[in-house]
Amino acid sequence: MGIAFDRRRALAAAFGVSAARPAWAQGAAAPWPNRPIRFVVPWPPGGLNDLIARAFNDRVGAVLGQTIVNDFKPGAGGRIGVAEVARAAPDGYVIGMGNLGPLTIFPNLYRDMPFDVARDLVPVTMFAASPLVLVTKGDFPATTVAELIARAKAQPGRLNYGSVGIGTAQHLIFEMFRQRDGVDMVHVPYRGNTDSLIALLGGDVQAMFETLPTILPAIRDGRVRALAVTTPTRVPQLPDVPTLAEAGQPGIEVSTWYAVIVPARTPEAVLDRLFAVYTQVAQAPEMQRFLAEQGLVYLPNTRAGFAERIAAESARWASLIRERGISVQ
Repeated sequence: MGIAFDRRRALAAAFGVSAARPAWAQGAAAPWPNRPIRFVVPWPPGGLNDLIARAFNDRVGAVLGQTIVNDFKPGAGGRIGVAEVARAAPDGYVIGMGNLGPLTIFPNLYRDMPFDVARDLVPVTMFAASPLVLVTKGDFPATTVAELIARAKAQPGRLNYGSVGIGTAQHLIFEMFRQRDGVDMVHVPYRGNTDSLIALLGGDVQAMFETLPTILPAIRDGRVRALAVTTPTRVPQLPDVPTLAEAGQPGIEVSTWYAVIVPARTPEAVLDRLFAVYTQVAQAPEMQRFLAEQGLVYLPNTRAGFAERIAAESARWASLIRERGISVQ
């Protein structure tokens, strides 16, 4: 028996495994993570989503002791990449970035969605958020939200507002204004942030909402004027700019956000670990400095609270899209 046991130990050593009972025989699983993790970014490389993913995942990977590989899967406004996460094995080795549009707006806007948010995905945590800022050209006569609304109501159909596309948050917030105050402004969608800013500076549109990181340089050099931010509180980068609630528009609170999502049925232990580490990294002083430099904020959240936020935002957009008859071709 001693000879047989020694032979087992020798074979085990040769193949790099334990001579004890194998993990599968003991019913134990290898600790997660024990190999690199793929993080699907549903946007092209080179933009803000890329910058945020790299900044966070380098640090999260260091804490987890494994490399996190950012895998860019752009297309269809983020739906292609999110669908890849939804189809992945729920083992914690394919996770991804979730954003406002693909998770809350688009399911109510498009008929043929390649995933069901509630059935196929689990939101883990929102690790960064971008306020939206209502801006006009620097010399536009309206200097407050109330003045802009009054001017638009006095000239129905004469003022234009820009956005980066039908069904984006930038478009839908103006639809909230129309729904609430009867503001009749003409929507002019553009292909991207650069085109919409050029249109605003050229006078083709008189107002627009834009993400803070994108519009902050133009605010600081005076080309555009910030009238309000869409977050519940003022943002550090624009301390003198009121919130929409302070400007007389309570209840219109919108942030574009960056989150961790995983396939449904991912183990709870993995979810808890991801939440803990991304939260730890987001709250670190160096990451807080990074977020501030990019015009971003961290909004403290829990797993349950973030899931509730997604459900509530989806319901709000669904109601607005239905009532306003918004559709895409």
